[in-house]
Amino acid sequence: MASARVTGTTPAPPGTERPAARARDWAEIQERMLVPLYEAVHDRLEVGPATSVLGLGCGSGLALLLAAGRGAQVAGLEPDDDLRALARERRLRVDADRRTGADVARSAYSLVTVFEQPPPGGEPRRPVAAAGRLVLPGGHVVLAAWGPRERCESAAVLDVARRMARRSRARDPFELSPPGALEDLLSGTGLRPAGGGRVGCPFAYPDPASAVRGLLSTGLYDAAEEFSGPALVAKELEEALQPYLRPDGTVRMTNVFRYLIAERPR
Repeated sequence: MASARVTGTTPAPPGTERPAARARDWAEIQERMLVPLYEAVHDRLEVGPATSVLGLGCGSGLALLLAAGRGAQVAGLEPDDDLRALARERRLRVDADRRTGADVARSAYSLVTVFEQPPPGGEPRRPVAAAGRLVLPGGHVVLAAWGPRERCESAAVLDVARRMARRSRARDPFELSPPGALEDLLSGTGLRPAGGGRVGCPFAYPDPASAVRGLLSTGLYDAAEEFSGPALVAKELEEALQPYLRPDGTVRMTNVFRYLIAERPR
């Protein structure tokens, strides 16, 4: 999703699994960049003690942790072993997928979130269809994606991933950004649009090295590293970050994310 990290409700294709260090970088550096998005959704839907939340592709579980802090009952599905282990370190109930996570997937939830976009080659409709089956009648599903490219300073940095990989293998992180793209994913799911919004999510890092580690943890650069080599990709990333380097040595890029709320009719 939507967010920067690439994941979904099915295992990543062979050869795209990230090392444990990348999962830790996601949890410690990159994931917090999306807190404004998570909080905006929680505020909009008044997440609290009466809410049961399922995160599909929940990563290391920060969005679920924030919902639990509001009193919600939370659970997650995450196919990446290392991310799932980090979520469990946060004492969250997170399973691998709907087959091994029977206890998680057996129940229906009042809110199902799909904050992340599927891996390269993944079908964006699949997690949305799964969410439609797992949400209670009258409940909500939330989808998220990058906002307009022209309003995201990180766009130029993300373009390094496509430029340094075979473009047929590199997913465009802005593919779900155009108006109506998220709404189109609801077709055939039994869900109907019920609002949405845009949220500013600045990417801020203490130094360029942290920025490179955080961005690489998204998974968006995996194909580029395979094709061009990790060292060259890191070098190109460092150069692309230069316009966003501040005099105090920090890095900051302003971005906009959008979210769509869908409702399952009663």
